Amino acid sequence: MAYDEGMAQLLRESLAEAPDYSERRMFGGLCFMLAGNMVCGVHRRGGMFRVGAAQVEAALAVPGTRPMDFTGRPMTGFVEIGYDELGDDDTRAALLAMARSHVATLPPK
Repeated sequence: MAYDEGMAQLLRESLAEAPDYSERRMFGGLCFMLAGNMVCGVHRRGGMFRVGAAQVEAALAVPGTRPMDFTGRPMTGFVEIGYDELGDDDTRAALLAMARSHVATLPPK
């Protein structure tokens, strides 16, 4: 398995009520989308959140987060977190709130 399905289910349940919710396989894992824009996802190392460049520093202040880096170069506006931290309800909720507020500023795809 490329990602933890239990963690994917936690994120799915947090977003599934949105009318423009969808899922897509990417980054070797599963991404959760709102209006066609990636909000968050899971991959083999943990979770990822698209918080936007303006909120990256705040997101990196959340214990356990780090810049998302799949290719040797950090991806602007994204952070990742290990599964242990992703399993914490408060941590997951804080990062998800940042990601949702950022994605709400983007045009639908």
